[in-house]
Amino acid sequence: MTTDSPDASPEFTPEAIEAARVLFAAECKFVWATAAIDQLPPIGLPEIAFAGRSNVGKSSLVNALTGRKTLARTSNTPGRTQELIFFDLGGRLQLVDLPGYGYAKVSKTKIQLWTDTLFAYLRGRTSLQRVNLLVDSRHGLKDSDLQAMDLFDRAALSYQVVLTKADKPKSPELAEIMERTAAALARRPAAHPVIRPTSSLTGAGIPELRAELARFAV
Repeated sequence: MTTDSPDASPEFTPEAIEAARVLFAAECKFVWATAAIDQLPPIGLPEIAFAGRSNVGKSSLVNALTGRKTLARTSNTPGRTQELIFFDLGGRLQLVDLPGYGYAKVSKTKIQLWTDTLFAYLRGRTSLQRVNLLVDSRHGLKDSDLQAMDLFDRAALSYQVVLTKADKPKSPELAEIMERTAAALARRPAAHPVIRPTSSLTGAGIPELRAELARFAV
């Protein structure tokens, strides 16, 4: 299992980093939102999805990747985003903000509905290239994250752990979280081996994640 630390040697060339910056600086516009699997937009551009607990910072990460402050809606109320939200990035890539999970105040019926909808999307969406599983670097993997990973493994869909808020823990704590996460991923057949620590606040890890995702653009 390979992990990246914030001070690791760059694995992308300056050209790749710059090309990814240009890609994510392109026009990025909202194109679709739905909570129903039978109302998804037509399959077209390669899709990159973002999944995670309701308070993990998904919207903040999407905003940081695209260099915008309000593209993806952020909220102080976890669990507010209940739809699959699609953004077109420069006509080359589609970003998909998935409903957050793990919020205790949401009913079990709604949680099951989200789970069924997400699994149907993950399993049947041929344009979906990768799911970024966002995990709070202060806490590491929670039971709900492990359940999401079970879902991805069942769908045989490639997913990659992206640690958010990596500016919050001290370096030894972040290293320990990454080590524990890597151990958990080693047993997962669909997991990508590289863990990406990021901070939407400081921008750490954002250029590398852009370069990683730019590989899927047309």
